[in-house]
Amino acid sequence: MCGRMTMTHPNDAMARLFEAAPSNDLPPVPRYNICPTHPVAVVTAGQGGRRLRPMRWGFVPQWYKTPTDGPLLINARAETIAEKPAFRAAVRARRCLVPATGFYEWTKDDAGNRLPWYFVPKDRAPLVFAGIWQDWTKGDQPMTTVAIVTTGASDWMSATHHREPVRLAPTDWARWLGETGEKAAPLMQPAPEGYYDRWRVDARVNSNRAEGAVLVEPLAA
Repeated sequence: MCGRMTMTHPNDAMARLFEAAPSNDLPPVPRYNICPTHPVAVVTAGQGGRRLRPMRWGFVPQWYKTPTDGPLLINARAETIAEKPAFRAAVRARRCLVPATGFYEWTKDDAGNRLPWYFVPKDRAPLVFAGIWQDWTKGDQPMTTVAIVTTGASDWMSATHHREPVRLAPTDWARWLGETGEKAAPLMQPAPEGYYDRWRVDARVNSNRAEGAVLVEPLAA
């Protein structure tokens, strides 16, 4: 699963990394507690080339009469994405890259308290998730929305959570975006063992109003 993430890399650096034209209304960075319904910068591809553009995190199917007409779809399961009515058209034609710096997952202690963990690539390179997107046009304010694709966790990740976001290597970006004509389904795999570092962080990140670099600092023993 992926329910919270961070983005601290500058938008102009991300645009250069992906060779994408940046929109003028990208969300400001750094951000240490990106939550569902927040805007995120997403890379799409089309006839005009790649774009780095903002989208609302939380996929809204076209048949929703309002953005809250059904469950908040922040993730799409790789195992069923091609069959689910909400996602099947998007995974064929509207795949995207969701850049991040890291993400959070939670465990629980014996008393049921939620204990947050922060995950980052060991090399601290930008993290890129597989995403799908959808324009929603039913309301007075149309929006473009995105979900992050998840898969079953690796053995290492499963100590924290049974799901993990699909991470894409740089060599896979063009394929996921549909630029190579190759099937993208084989890319929906857990990250290689040893790819991530993780550490406990303070429970203040449990609040969706919390922000700041202190949220990702390792918890003192």
